[in-house]
Amino acid sequence: MMRLASGLVLTAFVLGQAGSARADEKAAMAIVDKALKAMGGEEKLAKIKAASWKTKGKLRINDADSEFTTHTSYEGLDHYRAQFEGEFNGNTFTAVTVLNGDKAWRKFGEMIMELDADAIKNEKRNIMLQVVPSRLVDLKTKDFQIDSAGEEKVGDKPAVVITATGPGGKSFKLSFDKETGLPLRLVADVIGFGGEEFTQETLYSDYKAYDGVQHASKVQTKRDGVSFMELQVTEFKPLDKLPADTFAEPK
Repeated sequence: MMRLASGLVLTAFVLGQAGSARADEKAAMAIVDKALKAMGGEEKLAKIKAASWKTKGKLRINDADSEFTTHTSYEGLDHYRAQFEGEFNGNTFTAVTVLNGDKAWRKFGEMIMELDADAIKNEKRNIMLQVVPSRLVDLKTKDFQIDSAGEEKVGDKPAVVITATGPGGKSFKLSFDKETGLPLRLVADVIGFGGEEFTQETLYSDYKAYDGVQHASKVQTKRDGVSFMELQVTEFKPLDKLPADTFAEPK
C-alpha cells in the first residue's frame, strides 16, 4: 500500500511539473507574440530570411576606447559575414569573419585562417545571439525551447523575461518592455577570441522602422558588467536572399 501511495505521489508530482512547464512555455509564447506584433508583425518578420546592416561604434579594450565601423550580413543562422574596420594605437585594422554552413574563416589584415569545429560552433552561437532578437520568429520553431522567467527592470523600464535554449543546448535570457513589447536586453554566456568566458549583457534601444520592421538603432554591450562595445546602426536592410558569394572565403 505504501509503495502504491508513493507511486501516486510521484506521478502527481511529474504531472504537476509537466503542467507547470507547459504553462511557462505558453506564457513565454504570449510574450514573443506581443513582441512580434510590436516589431511589425509575425508575417512580415517571417519573410526576412536575410539582412544586411552597417554600424559605427566604440570598442573598449584595456580601458581605452577605439572607434570602428562594421558591415554585417546574414542569411539564416548559419551564413554570416562581418567586416570590421577600426584604428588601434594609431594603426588601421581590418578584420573579416565569414561563416558558410559548416565552414568558416577569419581574416586579419592579409592573414586568413580557417576556423576549427569548436570555433565554428562558437560563431554559430554568437550569430544566433545577434539575429534572434532582431526577428524573433526563430523562437517559435522546433529548434528553440522557451519558458517565462518572471519580471525585472531594465533601466527604469518594467520588463517581462523569457529564457530560451536553442541549437547547441545553451540558454540565454531575453527581456521585453512590458508596455511596448519590444526587446530590451539579452543576457548570455559567451566566449571571447582568446577563449575567455564572459557573461554578456546586450541592451537594445532607439527603435526605428526599416521597411516596416522595427529594429534597434542603438546597441550597447557589457561583459561581466564592464562596458565593452557601443553600436549605432546607420543602415539596416531586411532581405529575402543575399548573393552566394557573400559567404565565400575572404580574399
